[in-house]
Amino acid sequence: MKIKRLALWLILSVSFITYSQESNAPAFGKGLFNLVGKDSTWSMKIATRMQFLSIANWDEGANGGLVDPQQNFLVRRARLKFDGFAYSPKLKYKLELGLSNRDISGASAFTGNAPRFILDAVVMWNFYENFELWVGQTKLPGNIERVISSGNLQQVDRSLLNSRFNIDRDVGIQLRHHFNLSDNFLVREKLAVSQGEGRNITTGNLGGHQYTGRLEFLPFGKFKSKGDYNGSDLKREEKPKLMVAATYDMNLNAVKNRSNQGSYMVNDTGFYETDINTFFLDAMFKYNGFSLMGEYAHRTADDPIARNSDGTETGDEVQIGDGLNLQAGYLFSKNWEVSGRFTNIKLDENITGKNPETQYTLGLSKYIVGHKLKVQTDLSYLSADGGTDELMFRMQLDVHF
Repeated sequence: MKIKRLALWLILSVSFITYSQESNAPAFGKGLFNLVGKDSTWSMKIATRMQFLSIANWDEGANGGLVDPQQNFLVRRARLKFDGFAYSPKLKYKLELGLSNRDISGASAFTGNAPRFILDAVVMWNFYENFELWVGQTKLPGNIERVISSGNLQQVDRSLLNSRFNIDRDVGIQLRHHFNLSDNFLVREKLAVSQGEGRNITTGNLGGHQYTGRLEFLPFGKFKSKGDYNGSDLKREEKPKLMVAATYDMNLNAVKNRSNQGSYMVNDTGFYETDINTFFLDAMFKYNGFSLMGEYAHRTADDPIARNSDGTETGDEVQIGDGLNLQAGYLFSKNWEVSGRFTNIKLDENITGKNPETQYTLGLSKYIVGHKLKVQTDLSYLSADGGTDELMFRMQLDVHF
């Protein structure tokens, strides 16, 4: 009942304020409305977005035909976003709430058995020159595909590499800094110390802590409109732009089987703990409508097989191995884009018991108002060594206010 009342209150508040601000409402895709304090000591932009997704899957039969068809319609994402500054423009904040079932899924005893509404709740303080301190829950500086917003993706959704290896969101602190090696050559440094168990955990820290460091090199200067963290070259870069980056993540005494993601490794004394290390190497290139993104991931663990106190195996194991993702696209003059993706996943078969997977994806997108209003579709073929091959078709509508 409380959740229903909260949702009703948010809808009525947004409707009332939007109506009262109708005469000076922002343009489409720029937020529902912007508020600024009378004394200019605070600001708030409120925005919302939705994704409507249709999926169809088929398995490949023994004679090469398609069998076992499955179909699903989803409200893939439905979110509210609040951002602005408090007291000073140097003190910014972001609050993002997820309202769809997929957004809030994963409730457990570790999250207080409550829906996981909060995606981001973070304060960002530019305390000195090019230094910025982040405090709260938000995305860790991991692989580029994960940090790109789900609303700004080039294809319908992220790749298998991201689903197997990403380090997602966590609670902690981050220190960010940037400097120029020359007039154009930009370097960005990002460091994070976090709890190591993902978002919305209420039971406290069960294992150790997670330490993440990322270095980004932009030899030709900044991309237009932060295009290094947006899919597609919608700004049609007039000169080549490139970002090359590396991330190293250490999750000490981790209790989940994918660093701060996946399932808890439970044993007879509570939780199995081991150090998990993840390395990412990625790049983004854009020029005149063409874009290319590449990612490599490598995960190891000190002892990846979970054990009880007497040494017997529990049946859980850390998902260690390698992943490669290559993605490219070209944006035509009418904002139609064709894109392609190749993804290869090789988890350690001796540890995980999982065979290598390769996925090929062909995408088609129509950007009506950039990423704020777009229709995307893609067709994927998954080849699993020693397993069943699959064909998947998806279509998605994005609407951002």
